[in-house]
Amino acid sequence: MRDILVTLICLGAMPLSFKKPFVGLLFFSVLAYMRLQDLAWGFARDQRWSFYIAIMTFGGYLLSKEKTPPMVNWRTMIMVLLVVVVGTGHLLLAEGREAADVSRFVDYVKIMGVAIFTTAIVRSREQLRILIWVIAMCFAFYGVKAGVAGIVKLGDVYIKRGPGGMIEDNNDFALALAMSIPLLLHLGTSEKRAILSKGVMLMIPLTMIAVVLTRSRGGTVALAFCMTILVWRSHRRLVGMTLVGLSAIAVLALAPKEYKERIYSIKDYETEGSAASRLRAWGIALRMVQANPVWGVGFGRFQQNYAEYDPHPTPEILAGEGVIVAHNSYLQIWAECGTIAFTLYLLLIALSVWDVWTIRKQARRRYHSSWILSYCTMFEAALGTFVLGSVFLNRAHFDLIYHYVAIVMVFGHVARQEMENEAKYPARNRVGRRGDLSLRPSRGFGRTPDRSSRFRTPLQPQRGS
Repeated sequence: MRDILVTLICLGAMPLSFKKPFVGLLFFSVLAYMRLQDLAWGFARDQRWSFYIAIMTFGGYLLSKEKTPPMVNWRTMIMVLLVVVVGTGHLLLAEGREAADVSRFVDYVKIMGVAIFTTAIVRSREQLRILIWVIAMCFAFYGVKAGVAGIVKLGDVYIKRGPGGMIEDNNDFALALAMSIPLLLHLGTSEKRAILSKGVMLMIPLTMIAVVLTRSRGGTVALAFCMTILVWRSHRRLVGMTLVGLSAIAVLALAPKEYKERIYSIKDYETEGSAASRLRAWGIALRMVQANPVWGVGFGRFQQNYAEYDPHPTPEILAGEGVIVAHNSYLQIWAECGTIAFTLYLLLIALSVWDVWTIRKQARRRYHSSWILSYCTMFEAALGTFVLGSVFLNRAHFDLIYHYVAIVMVFGHVARQEMENEAKYPARNRVGRRGDLSLRPSRGFGRTPDRSSRFRTPLQPQRGS
């Protein structure tokens, strides 16, 4: 029954994706993050629904008379350069005992393509908000499901794997859930319908419980950093710090013994087995960098070359058994793809964070509270969660971060456009008018309720129109 239902949904979405490419992008996001196909058990599970939806969406975009081209800026050019550099090293110049895995590189090209395509499809504040709703709800589905199960079973739940795809590993799943919490907080505090707002806010603690249930120490550290950013950016830091502190005490008090032992083992990183293996992998990654500084050992070839750079390899490692990764996204990229790709990758993230900070600075000159400032906090926390979480987790080529980078580009375009219009028509910011952005009281973590009703954002009439 599930397979029939998933098949009907996907088949029904295809013509709609062709007619409305934005809808196609939304449904592609559902397949990528919620992994709708993985909820089935039979023939529908193995179908390439994402590929079919992508073809229909892109075909509809090409034939559309009102299509807009992708944004052209430093970040989109860096994405293209990353594909060229990674592809050159992987397919032509890298070392390895086996032939290059072309399919793995094709998947990477798809990730970049979807991110750049997003900047062409999403060009309005309303579309941006809907896309954020979809992504947040995809992860909230699993966060609520796991969180409720954890409460019912008093924490006796161990999430060993995620739904599938790039979030199949429990550590990757924990990081993705942590990155979704800023989105949920923004949506919960900006939604005008009380019942919907309360429902979204309830998803946040359940998602936090789900992160804990993965037993991922890297995910826990990323979650803690995420909450720190959100509290620091709030107008009620003392209240926020108190709530976070009480939540941490509750987690430690109610969490399973196994989880507590894993968290406490962080301080014994030099002797604890898992942490020690991570330090060992970091050292081997640096040896790969020293031997192959420009192009690396090849995209996805860390495991193939591990034994060669391990001074004391075990029989299992010599046999190529087990999953061997760097347990650090930055070192993994550096070792596999070389210094050029590593520099471009860092620059891509840095420019995204810098763009958020720049927009915040511009918006604070104009408003006391604004949807723009709320979005800035949301993106800052999400990007910061990934930046820290990647130090301990192997998410070298995480599709979610590239999608976030593209969404930040769209946000920057929309936010600057609105600020320029308001500078041109200052009467729109007059106190007492509907849509005032400067003196409206804030809620939640200090964010102003969005002007939207439900999922839609009415356009403000411009002076003289």
